[in-house]
Parts: sequence; structure tokens; C-alpha cells
Amino acid sequence: MKLKRIQEIEAYIHANGSASINELCEKFNVSKNTIRRDINKILESGTIKKVYGGVASLSNQLQPYEYRHTSHAKEKMAIGKAAAEEIEDHDLIYIDSGTTASCIGDFFDPDKHVTIITNNLNIINKAAELSNYELILIGMTYKHTTQSFVNVESWDYFKRINITKSFMAATGISIERGVTNSDLLEYDIKRRIVEKADKNILLVDHSKFDKAALITYASIGHFNQIITSDTVPENYKEYCRKNNIDIKYATENVNVDK
Repeated sequence: MKLKRIQEIEAYIHANGSASINELCEKFNVSKNTIRRDINKILESGTIKKVYGGVASLSNQLQPYEYRHTSHAKEKMAIGKAAAEEIEDHDLIYIDSGTTASCIGDFFDPDKHVTIITNNLNIINKAAELSNYELILIGMTYKHTTQSFVNVESWDYFKRINITKSFMAATGISIERGVTNSDLLEYDIKRRIVEKADKNILLVDHSKFDKAALITYASIGHFNQIITSDTVPENYKEYCRKNNIDIKYATENVNVDK
């Protein structure tokens, strides 16, 4: 209950740009002491800052999906292309929600035979056009803000499926706090997929490094490969070298209007 309230407070701040302490107390029907404790927890993620009488958003993570898609668009498309190159014939893959993961669909090879598990609406639409691609959908409830499906009624079916590769997204990546996102509804899906897949591939543009959102769904060490730009901080390069995590740099120019 506390985690859900903190998530709702963070979402409210981002949606409104800022909020006063009194406003948050009234909105969430809790005391000032409780609000201050919750705010201190959110401050640890680095997505908000204190201002006189309240807090203000430092993040665009809850902007409408179509606007988030344009942020670092060329970089995300390059990452999507590099990720698509990792898909092999007869793979059974999971593609996560998020704007960067959505870009993989623009580079599907129609000659390959691939099974895709996903909750990403854009990936569903792209794969549905390809006769060689089998689709397994996950999640029962559509979430407009992320254009994805959440709420899995039963995981029994997925226990029997062998996932060869997962392509995962994140709101932030931090050596101290791991791989994080802000959505409680998507947390369980991400956590279970990372535990299940034979190979986990993390897709993050340069803006995600040294950032942490509310919920850690995996450690960096859970991933076999990170696909990103060529601006990876040196301490992350060193961490990956020590932990045998491959970094693939997506530097090729792509058409963002593709």
C-alpha cells in the first residue's frame, strides 16, 4: 500500500509539473509527516527536486507516449536496429514495453521465423503484419500512457515457455540501484521475464545512465548485453568488463521517420 501511494504521488508530481506539501496531503489524505517521508523516498530516484513549499518534477518520463517517443529519437531508432540484429531465426523472444523497445519493430527481418512474447502494442502491430512471426500476448489491461498491456492473470502458461532472449527497457540504470522503472503494474512482468530468459538484453539511451526510478526490477548483473550509444560513462564500462556484460554500441545513422 505504501509503495503504491509513493508511486501515485510521483506520478502526480510529474503529471502536474509541481505540487505543494498541502496539495499532496489533501490529494492523498495523509499527514504532512507521511508526505515528507514519501517525498524523501522519491527524491532518492533523482526525478524530482524540492522547491519552496513543495516539490517539482525533473523528469519527462510521464509525458504522453508520443512525446517521449521523440526524445532522443535517432538514438532510440539506432538502438532498435542494433537490437533487431540480435534476433536469430527460430528465436523465442520477449520485447518489453517502452519507446526504445518499440523501435525494434521497424527493423524486423520478414524472412526469419520468430516467436514474440510482448505486452507492447506497437510491437504487436508490427509483428502482426509478418506471416513468419508468431505472437504471444501478455497482460489483460491496456495502459494508454505506455501503450502496453499489464495485469497478468496467470503465469502458469509462461512457466512452460523457453525464452531465448529478452529485450528489456528501463527508466534508469544505476550501479548502486540497478535497473529501475516507475510502474508498479509493469514491475512483476519485467522481473519474471528477466528471471526466465536465457539471455537478457538491456536497451537504454545515454540519458538513462546514473538515473534511478522508484522500483528496481533487476540488477545490472542480470543482463548479458547492454545496447546503447557510444556515450557510456567510464565506471559503467568498467563494471561491465568486470561482470562479463557485453556493450553493443548503436552508432549507425537511421531514418527517424521510418
